[in-house]
Amino acid sequence: MSNQQTSPSRGQQSPEVTGFYEPATGSIQYVVADPGSKKSAIIDPVWNFDPRHARTDTRSADEILQYVSAHGLTVDWILDTHPHADHFTAGAYLKEKLGAPHAIGEKVRDVAVLWRKFYNQPDAFDIDKAYDRLFADGDTFRIGALPVRVILSPGHTLASITYVVGEDAAFVHDTLMVPDSGSSRADFPGGDAAALYRSIRTILALPPQTRLFVGHDYGKGGREPQWEATVAEHRAANIHVKDGIAEAEYVKTRTERDKTLSLPDRMLHALQVNLRGGRLPEPENDGHSYFRIPANRF
Repeated sequence: MSNQQTSPSRGQQSPEVTGFYEPATGSIQYVVADPGSKKSAIIDPVWNFDPRHARTDTRSADEILQYVSAHGLTVDWILDTHPHADHFTAGAYLKEKLGAPHAIGEKVRDVAVLWRKFYNQPDAFDIDKAYDRLFADGDTFRIGALPVRVILSPGHTLASITYVVGEDAAFVHDTLMVPDSGSSRADFPGGDAAALYRSIRTILALPPQTRLFVGHDYGKGGREPQWEATVAEHRAANIHVKDGIAEAEYVKTRTERDKTLSLPDRMLHALQVNLRGGRLPEPENDGHSYFRIPANRF
């Protein structure tokens, strides 16, 4: 699979989905489009960040801008599935360029409470100001003629949501990985392995032909990156949550795996950007923004 791949529409009420792979963080950004109306949404866009030099750039988001322009798409929504720990959201940048509202789940307010304590900034992160729409479980909206339903999917974070678009596509963020890689970690602040298992089982109760689009892939065993598999494929072959694996077994596997994982190298930078909707901290009196990094907290 190349760094850009399109999953075509399967007919009425089926979106066309194009994934863009960002290799530095193993992230996948998506453009999901209604072929009939040419209306679209951008899901989990990446604002590139080099942690060695604390430098941002917009090459990944600009690739999406070029794509939507070349294909004559109108962007109705910029959507994040959760406040990411391993990359910056490009939501604010794309909102400035496109004028589309930027949305995320409403429980990001609770994530902000946790991280105000870690950063010792009790007045930081006005979530209602940072985002244009905060979705609750069960909320609905449209991308052109395609209905979209929001499912609260906690576990990886307490604020994670899934977007079910049309009749056969769901954007499941960092709940699942592709089947040979299992599921995502649940050890970040607010994470919970048992909650993640239950969220995944809710997702796997969608119709078998539903295409599930994940948030990350790392090319397991040297294979090409992948980001799409159906509910049926996950239920048959996902190494962590295929049918027959009970919650207790999953929690044991997930917890043991999480103990071996390092903190993402962008995490302490990313949360203070993503809880601002993809904006750097306010510039100080010299005109520069500064990150606040807690020592000896993780």
